Amino acid sequence: MAELAHALAQITAALSRWPQYLEGTRRYVMRRFPFVLIYRDLEGTIQILAIAHGRRRPGYWYAR
Repeated sequence: MAELAHALAQITAALSRWPQYLEGTRRYVMRRFPFVLIYRDLEGTIQILAIAHGRRRPGYWYAR
């Protein structure tokens, strides 16, 4: 939970800092765990689309 809170704080501090991903999204790779936060900026609001495992079936969350 602390790592997730850290990730959200980092994203909030600089939305466009993290690399672009699929269709207008960005991704933040967690440091200690193999998870990736997929998010997008919607008019000043951060929308978290997925917290995906980085080593399992890439893109499995996309169809959801």
